[in-house]
Order: sequence, then C-alpha cells, then structure tokens
Amino acid sequence: MNARETGAAPEQVEFAGAVYGSLLAASVVVGSTAEGGPPVAGELMVLLICTGVVFWITHVYAQIVSRGYPVKPLTWANLRGVARHEWPLAQASFPPAIAAALAAGLGLSNTVAAWAALCVAVAGQVVWAVAAAVRIHASTRVVVVSGIANLVLGLALVALKTVISAH
Repeated sequence: MNARETGAAPEQVEFAGAVYGSLLAASVVVGSTAEGGPPVAGELMVLLICTGVVFWITHVYAQIVSRGYPVKPLTWANLRGVARHEWPLAQASFPPAIAAALAAGLGLSNTVAAWAALCVAVAGQVVWAVAAAVRIHASTRVVVVSGIANLVLGLALVALKTVISAH
C-alpha cells in the first residue's frame, strides 16, 4: 500500500498508528487499575497485547470497508497491505507489555509493573509523535509542540491513574 492509496503522505502514515496505539496502551493500563488496584503483571500484558491486536483488526476492517468493499473485490494483497499499514497500532502495545513483564521478572509489585507499563506507553507516544514530525521535516517549533501535546495527553492519563489509585 502506498501513500496514493491511503490518501496520506508516507511520512504520516507510518507513525499515526504507533502514536494512537501508545495512547491506547496507556489507556488500557489506567482502565485496568480502576477496580481494586492493578492486575497481576501477566494479566496486564495480556490486556495490553489483546487490546492492541483487537484495535488493529478493527482498523484493518474499517480501512477495507472505507475503500469500497464489498462493492470492490477484496484481494489478499489488499488485505495484507492494509494489515501491514495498520500494524504499528498493535505493535505499540508490545513495549508497555514488556515493561510489565520485566518489572514482574525483577520481583517488583503489580503496582510498579503497571506504572512501568504506563510510563513506557506515554514515552512511546511522545517519541513516535516527535519522530513523525522530524520525519516530515517539520519546523523545530512543530516538533516541540508535537512532543509537548502528546506528553500532555499522556500526563492526563497519568493524572487519571493517580486519582484512581488513590481511591
């Protein structure tokens, strides 16, 4: 799949799913701590990866439908191209899941594992957003604003987790 088929510049296409997937992963961590504290690190890993994969499948479906299926025939090549294009959304859940696994492997508490996963998700979101801006040769101001905007979004989730954890 190329930029002409997606209607977006190639530089934007590669990073949008990763930014969105990172924010999604952070949201999963926050949401999973709402009832009775953080889940066991293994459960958090499964939640993160399964949510990322389900959203990836949903985005693949939405892209296929938005391109005219079932009016236009669906080919394996088209499906693979869309799936590959949307894969960064699912991939973004892996680093936070790995962070939770590492924390658990080090014998740290489930709370620490959840915080590690959340911090990695937020960091990923900021890094992907800045990388996207740099890749399109945006001005320094746009790069900084992209990083700050994504950090603010991530910190909003951190604040929400803090409030939920306190109750």
